[in-house]
Amino acid sequence: MSRALVRQETIAGYLFLLPSLIFFIGFVIYPMVMCIFTSFFDSSMNRADVFIGLQNYVELFHDSVFLGALRNTLIIVVVSVPITCIFSLWVASAIVNMPPWATSLFRVIFYLPVVTGSVAVTVVWKWMFNNYYGIFNYLGKSMGLIDQNINWLGDARYALACIILILLTTSVGQPIVLYVSALGNVDQSLVEA
Repeated sequence: MSRALVRQETIAGYLFLLPSLIFFIGFVIYPMVMCIFTSFFDSSMNRADVFIGLQNYVELFHDSVFLGALRNTLIIVVVSVPITCIFSLWVASAIVNMPPWATSLFRVIFYLPVVTGSVAVTVVWKWMFNNYYGIFNYLGKSMGLIDQNINWLGDARYALACIILILLTTSVGQPIVLYVSALGNVDQSLVEA
């Protein structure tokens, strides 16, 4: 290819990228930079911003509510990410060799929470964890596991585990679909070896 043709294709490629790049810079990069910049100021609605340096960060890391939220976030990530990967790979390896209709059925079943609206998923889970008529309290009492109803989402002992369970059910669909596709494309000679 001549240099002129390569330059022309390069310019065309960048022109196609330009709308996405403008959107990304305007709605992702710029707000992130402004957020970091603003964090070094004491802002108030009725006076000018005052530069205070790292004082906001010092206060943040002395705030017990923030430290509790940070701890809970780390627990959720450390627990849910490995479990999601392991469970998704296990399900994908179990369904990849099934007949095509069964593989498609299981893909749909596991992917449905991903494409279902978050409001609908929230309503279903809130019903299942309900203090008075939720299915978990009903099953626990009928099987003799619990004596009285548990406030699953209102009790600090259970809330984090419930949130992790909700995240797992809504996040395993996409990895399962990707793992099934990847496992289905493994060369048969590698499997035989």
